[in-house]
Amino acid sequence: MTQHQGPFDGTGEPLPGSDEVEVEWTGGVDPDLPYDESGLEPSDDDLRVETALRAGLEEFELTDEDLHLVDAGELTLEEDDEAHTRPVVAVVGRPNVGKSSLVNRILGRREAVVEDVPGVTRDRVAYDAEWSGRKFTLVDTGGWEVDATGIHLRVAEQAEVAVELADVVMFVVDATVGATDTDEQVVRLLRRARKPVVLVANKVDNQAQEADAAVLWSLGLGQPYPVSALHGRGSGDALDAVLDVLPEVSAVAGAYPRGGPRRVALLGRPNVGKSSLLNKLAGEERVVVDNVAGTTRDPVDELITLGDSGKEWRFVDTAGIRRRVHQTRGADFYASLRTQTALEKAEVAVVLIDVSEPIAEQDIRVVQQVIDAGRALVIAYNKWDTLDEERQYYLEREIERELVQIQWAPRVNISATTGRHVAKLEPALEIALASWDRRIPTSKLNAFFGEVVAAHPHPVRGGKQPRILFATQADTRPPKFVIFASGFIEAGYRRFLERRLREEFGFAGTPIEISVRVREKRSRR
Repeated sequence: MTQHQGPFDGTGEPLPGSDEVEVEWTGGVDPDLPYDESGLEPSDDDLRVETALRAGLEEFELTDEDLHLVDAGELTLEEDDEAHTRPVVAVVGRPNVGKSSLVNRILGRREAVVEDVPGVTRDRVAYDAEWSGRKFTLVDTGGWEVDATGIHLRVAEQAEVAVELADVVMFVVDATVGATDTDEQVVRLLRRARKPVVLVANKVDNQAQEADAAVLWSLGLGQPYPVSALHGRGSGDALDAVLDVLPEVSAVAGAYPRGGPRRVALLGRPNVGKSSLLNKLAGEERVVVDNVAGTTRDPVDELITLGDSGKEWRFVDTAGIRRRVHQTRGADFYASLRTQTALEKAEVAVVLIDVSEPIAEQDIRVVQQVIDAGRALVIAYNKWDTLDEERQYYLEREIERELVQIQWAPRVNISATTGRHVAKLEPALEIALASWDRRIPTSKLNAFFGEVVAAHPHPVRGGKQPRILFATQADTRPPKFVIFASGFIEAGYRRFLERRLREEFGFAGTPIEISVRVREKRSRR
């Protein structure tokens, strides 16, 4: 029999039916007070306790998997491979010509957000792609428009940056419409950039439409390649043409690096300031920011150096989570899926909460999403510069009521617009990741549980009192513990054990997973 405890059950609730257990739990985490790792060295007494408990396990029925956990006490973590810098191919064109559809066709999966309305893609987004054994970085861009204003102007600027940071450009034109004045403007932009260009005539779904593609010779960019991004027709020929002009070594090396730095996902409801925070951290306008909720739709990776340490981090700006994914439609639906994927690829998440509005169910759902994914967590209360004393009083009450179960998460009060206390994000991230990676020696862990159980034993139920036989940490990222017990351990007592684990070993900023395995004594023969 196995019991599992979700990581969100971790704090604040009294132990049902166990008045003899009193626990003082203050909660809250100060990012300026890191945990002292030197306290993890096991003493001789710790080692003797572990040896005695191992010997006692011989009386119980254990599976081969149990024995492996007891002996090894850990699972091997896969290390991230350092990816080499690859040549860059940028996909550009005016809005709604099918750039993101072509990107998905090249990738072989629905990665970029696609919808039958112009302007869905807004930022430049890089993906790892491969064709005929050649690996390269593929960059999707927003639509380029003449005389654009507002958000469309910033989208066009990002597209121009993508051209400058590319080795080869795939210029996509809608063959069913033909060359427009905007297409002519893009051609002039490409000529100034002096980059190799492959002209893609998209939406050529059959042979009868190939004549439409031939008309595009008039653009003066050479042969137009008829392609149907929707059905895949002709895409291979266009990619072969790209490989013909693709350099072996990128001339813009480092523009879209892969691997290496710790990965941070910026999450939150729409319009809480995720993109503004990324731009503030970067010190420049890296991603499009607008008052329109839902400006970001694709996850955007950026390498950013924080603080005086010179340490690089990979931040991922994600689409705002509006509601439950299955209730979301169109571009927002796929943006939500890509946000979840970005979270799974990240190591730590910064959840932004807009303090100018009451904490909503969506905020709690975003936090829960991070915990369910097993990622380290930092909560950033944004727009702090807008608070007055009355709103701050009610905000603190909301935090105590709505987020009582995650008092272990580091908290930073910031303003992405003014930069207030943004520098405190880095130490909070360091603490959360250190906790996420932390491993407790088996002897230290068992000595700790021995002391806790001796002082506060499990309540007697049905005339029986379950005993903790042995404990081990099975994994990190997040920390996962397995407890072998002689009987069922109540959820309240398991929450108590988790609270004490956090108090003793300082798991600030990471969820903890606890699994209890109930094992029977061997039958005597």
